[in-house]
Amino acid sequence: MSVKKYAAELLGTFLFFTIGYLSVAAFGATSGAVGGLLVVPFSFGFGLLAAIFAFGHISGGHYNPAVTVAMVLDGRTSIVDAVGYIVAQVVGAIGAGVVVMATVSQDAVRAGITAPGATTTATGALIIEVLATAAFLAVILTVTKRAGNIAGLVIPLTLVAIHFATATLSGASVNPARSIGSALVGGDMSALWIYLVGPIAGAVIGWAAFKAMGSGADA
Repeated sequence: MSVKKYAAELLGTFLFFTIGYLSVAAFGATSGAVGGLLVVPFSFGFGLLAAIFAFGHISGGHYNPAVTVAMVLDGRTSIVDAVGYIVAQVVGAIGAGVVVMATVSQDAVRAGITAPGATTTATGALIIEVLATAAFLAVILTVTKRAGNIAGLVIPLTLVAIHFATATLSGASVNPARSIGSALVGGDMSALWIYLVGPIAGAVIGWAAFKAMGSGADA
């Protein structure tokens, strides 16, 4: 057990989502769909990049319960540490939401709640979240195993790509903490189940694909 690692997960998640949530507040209501589709994905990706380089060397830079679950399955994180990491991630996400609510408004936080798009059903959003998270975790598990020196760039860029592909369809969560923070502080948890079930299921599938393809074997 390492309090320093848990603190790094909390601070990193807080930094990551403060940047992401504020980007929604800054551009979501004023720039239109095109502006939001450009600014918000890059803000979440660059927020993750900042968090990885600021605190990732201490905790491994999960900042996402789905990542932590996959790391437990792959034997890289203990169950005890996983519990501490996930609690820290959720607290960090809630803290980021509180910052946006205190400095802007609760409506600004509410605008960033992950929810199915206008043309997407709850089931469709769930499937998208499962598949997007599975792909995200397969990338994370592989790059951290095979090319750790570039993982800090590959992972955030993959998150940007996922946002471009799924933001208007499922909300592009792929991270339960990200959805918990905005839903809880924003005051609407009606669709939260999608973003708890989808990413965790995706983490398991992504890990299974990683193992099945032999990506975990030593070079």
